[in-house]
Amino acid sequence: MRLLFALVVSLLTALPASAGEAPRARDLGVPFNGVPGPLNAITDVAGVTVGQTTLIEDLADGRAVRTGVTAVLPRGGDTLQRPVFGAWFALNGNGEVTGTTWIEESGQLEGPLMLTNTHSVGVVRDATIAWRIRQGGPDASGYYWSLPVVAETWDGHLNDINGFHVKPEHVDAALAGASGGPVAEGNVGGGTGMVCYEFKCGIGTASRIVEVLGETYTVGVLVQANYGLRDELVIAGVPVGRRLREHRIYSEPDPNAAGTGSIIVVVATDAPLLPHQLKRVARRPALGVGRLGSIAHNGSGDIFVAFSTADGSLGRSDRLLTHHSLPNDVLDPLFGAAVEAVEEAVVNALVAARDMVGDQGRYAKAMPHEELIEVIARPEH
Repeated sequence: MRLLFALVVSLLTALPASAGEAPRARDLGVPFNGVPGPLNAITDVAGVTVGQTTLIEDLADGRAVRTGVTAVLPRGGDTLQRPVFGAWFALNGNGEVTGTTWIEESGQLEGPLMLTNTHSVGVVRDATIAWRIRQGGPDASGYYWSLPVVAETWDGHLNDINGFHVKPEHVDAALAGASGGPVAEGNVGGGTGMVCYEFKCGIGTASRIVEVLGETYTVGVLVQANYGLRDELVIAGVPVGRRLREHRIYSEPDPNAAGTGSIIVVVATDAPLLPHQLKRVARRPALGVGRLGSIAHNGSGDIFVAFSTADGSLGRSDRLLTHHSLPNDVLDPLFGAAVEAVEEAVVNALVAARDMVGDQGRYAKAMPHEELIEVIARPEH
């Protein structure tokens, strides 16, 4: 029954919500720089697919399940056979992303990138290895070998995180349901129980289209946002968090709130970049969250992974490989796209999220849409 419940919720959250049900930040008139792709999502990068399993269940003794799994497959169904160039960067390292040592060493991301809650990293990692084994024969060495990339943020405010409710079948459902097209945001997948800037938050995505040397490229971003204090929040250059309090939409800050939390950012692009260039791209989300007011608190795990789908020759070991890349001198548009997309993705997560009551009756209120528009539009006195 629990598996059936998880699968049903997974299928539901894979469907795009109508504009009336889940407006995005641009639908509310929040201004952003840059030109988004058709979906304004990480799936604007051709071949990238996303799958999500959302777990919402009320248990005995006031306990509640508010968690899940999000899977990003850089090459969709070909992800296991065709790695991508990749890199990672930690702005503040109070968090976990497995497999990063091999990304650093090899310059490649091999397999999917998984997001979940802090105490489910182990089961998601093991389940991803088991999934990989079921997909086909061993590698060229004759052995199954996998170092999955699994990232986490802490959802223990709303989720019974020590109940270990994420199971292998939930990982399988996220991977099996991965698809292109619109990506569900807010209280879904790994972001189900997440809170940022003391508002309900979760999964968010955005993209940018840029031109470099006469060619058009896409930069797509997906975030799992769970960080920051309300008074820090800045949207479109406006101190939204502070203004909401000043205008008594919210009263004094929560004395129990802390900067402890994390944000995971996945940056995808179809621009031809080598690993050292992707390392440079992977640093740029720091500027995106900085625009939103983040200071990367001591207790926060602000960790970013970037990959490029441009090179289709990776994975071959039977011939000399030749790689192409853009010159370093022309990368600024891609840097800017990553910054802009991260900023918008977090706001999309805030806008898409809904009020949630969770474990032991604890509560997270969503960003109020009308008030957000009001404080952004109101001139500073």
